[in-house]
Amino acid sequence: MASSASNMWVLLGLGLAGILILTRKLKKTVKEDFGAFVQRLQLLPPPQPAPPKAPHPLTGLSFAVSDVIAEAWFAEYCEIIMLSMLAALQKHSVMNIGYVEFTCYLVVASLYRLLCIMLDPYGLFDIDGYVTEFGNPDWGRTHKAAYQTASAVLTMVQGGATCVGKTVVTEMAYSISGENKHFGTPTNPEAPARVPGGASSGAAVAVAANLVDFSLGIDTVGGVRLPAGFCGIMGFRPSHGVISLSGAIPVSSSLDAIGCFAKDPDVLRRVVHVLLQIQFTSQRNPRQILVADDCFELIKIPVDRVAQPVIRSTEKLFGSRFFTRQILKHVQLGDYISAKVPTLKELYGKAVNGMTKTSGLRLLATAMQFLLRHEFNQNHKEWINSVNPSLDPVITGHIHNMQELDEIDIQKLHRIRDEVRSALNLLLKDDGILVIPTFADPPPKLGGKDILSVDFESRLFCLSSIASMSGCCQSAGRLPCGQGSVAVPLGSHDKAPVSVSLLARHGGDRFLLDTLQAMYPSLQEQSGLASKSKLSRNVTINRELSADIAKEKGNKAYKDREWQQAISFYSEAIKLDPENATYYNNRAAAYLEAGSFHRAEADCTKVINLEKKVLFFLELTCRLLMFCYKSGMDLSGTLEVLILELVKC
Repeated sequence: MASSASNMWVLLGLGLAGILILTRKLKKTVKEDFGAFVQRLQLLPPPQPAPPKAPHPLTGLSFAVSDVIAEAWFAEYCEIIMLSMLAALQKHSVMNIGYVEFTCYLVVASLYRLLCIMLDPYGLFDIDGYVTEFGNPDWGRTHKAAYQTASAVLTMVQGGATCVGKTVVTEMAYSISGENKHFGTPTNPEAPARVPGGASSGAAVAVAANLVDFSLGIDTVGGVRLPAGFCGIMGFRPSHGVISLSGAIPVSSSLDAIGCFAKDPDVLRRVVHVLLQIQFTSQRNPRQILVADDCFELIKIPVDRVAQPVIRSTEKLFGSRFFTRQILKHVQLGDYISAKVPTLKELYGKAVNGMTKTSGLRLLATAMQFLLRHEFNQNHKEWINSVNPSLDPVITGHIHNMQELDEIDIQKLHRIRDEVRSALNLLLKDDGILVIPTFADPPPKLGGKDILSVDFESRLFCLSSIASMSGCCQSAGRLPCGQGSVAVPLGSHDKAPVSVSLLARHGGDRFLLDTLQAMYPSLQEQSGLASKSKLSRNVTINRELSADIAKEKGNKAYKDREWQQAISFYSEAIKLDPENATYYNNRAAAYLEAGSFHRAEADCTKVINLEKKVLFFLELTCRLLMFCYKSGMDLSGTLEVLILELVKC
């Protein structure tokens, strides 16, 4: 009896030890993959082509895909074999051939059919049965396994990359937090106590944790850009419609785009070139870089911490402060959108959220949310009502409280998309880059309610709606803040990643990648310097930014032919930055238009002393000659000096 009891205790002890070991192993597994993966798998690329052909462009790279993208599985091949057999029965009657011959025919036909499928791109991979979960187990339970692989995944594998797994997405790829109560929230490697951002949270975490070289995700209202910023990596949303969505579950067809994550800008460029099937050519530099001042006014961290590295990188890229000033411009994007997108006012002429005067960015964000909810309902409301799945209250709330839109309102929403795309294409042309923050607030803490607040969502959607509604391509990249190396005056947000986004016109994907490739090393360098700068440096930066803003206001007044107001703004810019030749040049032009010739002469002299540039002298000399002729004034001495300096240049 005693022996039996002791044996029982031994067995109990061994059982507890086994449980502890298993628990540790499970914890280790979660820690190793940061909770990024739903399932591990392996899709191998085809063999390398024989020389002298070049190897596959993505050879040696691994990637993961968000759990909204379908992949073929082996059980479906068996179904196709059965279909082949049925087809054979229809072609040949058993009465006309012998039993053995018929059996052999079925085997050969089925094997031939299977071989064709295995050699075909849609069946290249031998994978165990898998159902796309779409961030919710009820979806997986009620849907069959995929029978073909998504076009984007196939393109990557055929390009030489190896797919190693499916990654977590938020429920039905809808939420922006990155949290998922069913599959667990992936751990943000850059800020473990904070959310990773969504919808494609697992894909971003897999790259940030160095588990893969790149990953694919779905971006509807920021599903790639936001987690890229929150996790401190690069994210790319292509122009809408340039990458096939075949094999991806739709969220909102008008807004959906398959984007990608990477840490290395060269890897990102290679991946997007393969996805878009474009050839590598010589790089093009931008001829104008537009900083959206009103977008930077939304952010909750110092503006200079985000905008200044871009300004300094531009100066370094173009090698001259003068040419930088000609290329770098400031714009009030909300005002521009309000002026160029008339349907926004037509649709939302009344107050939005109780505000009688709403910016163009706020109106655009509202339009995007209405379009998202309308198309999401169209795609998934029937399934939700029939299955009654366990869903995030945010999703159910949006569905049940969704304002019904009539056909006219829906047409207006689509017209807004077309007008915004045309407006941004006109603003950026073929050689322009728009600079905006990737997000307005630092990543919220896990389990916090900040991300559910109306203010947080409003500021974020004001930024994300620009690319989502226009269909323009956007690259979101981290500006390294050196984890704790700088104290950002926002309390506990000082160790959160900082990110800036670059946008190009619709179809300008290659140009945007070229710009990112050219600017990235300098951006890293300048952001590192900015993070280590002292307060005096920040004060100087703020003065320069304020001066540039004043100059842009002066430019607007000049275009409106309000000469005195333009002179006032240019003078304000000069007070803030008295060593900037551009400000004196612009004020001289305004003085000439206002008839203040002697003041224009003084500003011209200042320009000569500050920076001897041919473009300044040519423009001002011609202007002075014209005004001398019209007014009969004697400015021959000044003209002589200008012409002599022009000859020297």
